[in-house]
Amino acid sequence: MTTQALPKNWVRSKVSKAATVVMGQSPDSRSVNEEQAGIPFLQGNAEFTEKHPVPIHWVTKPTKLSEKGDILISVRAPVGEINIADKEYCIGRGLAAIRFRKIDNQFGWYAIAYHKNQLIKLAQGSTFTAVSSKDFLNFEIIHPNDPDEQRAIADILSTVDEAITQSESLVRKYQSIKQGLMSDLLTRGVDENGELRPTREEAPRLYRATPLGWLPKEWEILKLRDTRKSITSGSRWWARYYSDEGALFLRIGNLTREHINLRFDSIQRVRVPNDAESKRTAVSAGDVLISVTADLGIIGVIPENFEEAYVNQHIALVKVNDEITNPRWLGHFLAGEIGKYQFQRMNDSGAKAGLNLPTVDSLSFANPPRNERDLIVKILDKQDDMITVEQEQVRKYQLLKQGLMQDLLSGQVRVKA
Repeated sequence: MTTQALPKNWVRSKVSKAATVVMGQSPDSRSVNEEQAGIPFLQGNAEFTEKHPVPIHWVTKPTKLSEKGDILISVRAPVGEINIADKEYCIGRGLAAIRFRKIDNQFGWYAIAYHKNQLIKLAQGSTFTAVSSKDFLNFEIIHPNDPDEQRAIADILSTVDEAITQSESLVRKYQSIKQGLMSDLLTRGVDENGELRPTREEAPRLYRATPLGWLPKEWEILKLRDTRKSITSGSRWWARYYSDEGALFLRIGNLTREHINLRFDSIQRVRVPNDAESKRTAVSAGDVLISVTADLGIIGVIPENFEEAYVNQHIALVKVNDEITNPRWLGHFLAGEIGKYQFQRMNDSGAKAGLNLPTVDSLSFANPPRNERDLIVKILDKQDDMITVEQEQVRKYQLLKQGLMQDLLSGQVRVKA
C-alpha cells in the first residue's frame, strides 16, 4: 500500500493488529448439503447480496467459522467484495472474516471498502487473482485514533446509505407497480371513465378472442406493416465516421428493457456523410426503434425535439403513421408480454438471433380507440417518469457517498466527534 502522510491523530494499522481475522477453509465436501443440515456454508462471494449473504449450502462438519457481525470479505476473484454476517457461517477458502477489536466495526466496514483497490492490486501480483493470508493480515488501513471520530464518520456514511436504500426501495416499488399496470392496461385497457375494465371473468361480454389472446372487443388487431410509413435498418460501416462531435449514432446499448425511452450511459457520435444512406437512417420524433440482432425486441421511441441522430444496422427504424396509432402506444405494447412473446416465437428456430425486416413488419399489435390508447400512454409514461426520477436520486446519493468516502476516510475532511 502506498505510504501517505497522515492527518493529525490518525494512524496506520495492520488488519492483524486491529482485528481478529479468520481465513476461510473448505470443509469436507461430503458434509456439504442443500438440505439445511448443520451450519450455513459460504464458499465465496457468490452468495453475497447488497449487505448480508444468502446461503445455498450447509455443512455438518464445519471448519472455519465467522460470527454474527463479522465483516466477510472475498479474498479470491472478485477480490474485495464485502458483506456482513447476520449469523454464524462456515466460510470457505474464498472468504475471510474480520472482527475488529481496536476499530469501530461500522467504520471498519467503510474503511475496507475504501481500500478495496489496494487489495485488488495485491491480488493481481499473485499467480491467480487472490490475496494470500500473509498479505491480507499485513494489509494496512488508516483511521483516526479517536473511536468517537470513527463512529461520527460511520454515522455520516450510514445515513447516506440509508437514503440510497430508501430510494432503491422506491425504484423497486414503482417498477413493480409498472409491471402490474402493463399487465392490466395492455390487455384490459380503460373504460370511458378512465378506470380499468372489469376482467374477462367478471365481464366476458367486453372481450373477444383474437390472435393475441382475449382483448377488449373495441380493440382492432393490426400488423406493423398496416401502420408504418416506412421501415428500414440502420447503417453499416459507419465506424469510419466516428467522432467526438457530431450527430448521435444510436446502437442497441441506447435501448433498454426498463422502458421505451432511450438511455445514454454510453454514446457514440458521427460526422455524417451527406448521402442517401444518412437520409435513410435519420430518426425523427415518434420513430419506433427495435433491436433486430443479438438481444431481440428491445424497444425505443424517439421523443419530441430530439437532436440529430441515426441508427446502426442492429436496429430497425419504423416510421409510424400517427393517424393510425400513437407511436408510444405501439412502443409500450411491443415492450409488453404479448410483444415479448412474439419476438421469442420468431427466434425459436434456434438459428443465430436476428430478425429481417419482413419479419419485423409482420409483428401484430392491438390498437385501441385513440382516446383510450392516449390515456394508457399517459399513465405508463408517468410511471416511467417516477422511476427515472428516483433512479436519478439513487445516482446522486451514490456520487455523494463516493465523495464523502474519499474525504472522510482519508482524513482530508475532519469530523468533530
